[in-house]
Amino acid sequence: MRNLAKIFFMSLVGVMLPAVAMAQEHGAAGGDSTWGYALGAGLAIGLAALGCGIGQGLTAGNTTAGIARNPGAAGSMNTPFILGMVLIESIAIYGLLIGLLLVFKF
Repeated sequence: MRNLAKIFFMSLVGVMLPAVAMAQEHGAAGGDSTWGYALGAGLAIGLAALGCGIGQGLTAGNTTAGIARNPGAAGSMNTPFILGMVLIESIAIYGLLIGLLLVFKF
């Protein structure tokens, strides 16, 4: 449990530091009214990447464990694995799209 809390805290710091830096940089260039958009963009990209990284790790790990237990089923596991990875990655792309829309709002 302690390791999980440590991983969560480090992930949160890894998401928040770029978001705050981006907000300060964007706010300095565009005035005080745009820091919320930049902070939202940083959070959108960071949290989407964090969630997708966790999802892809779980998917790859479970598929690898399934293939290790039953090597004969590797062919039938390949298509759902690739489809799942594509759908998980599309969430990260949506996060990037939202972040870019927020950054270029002003």
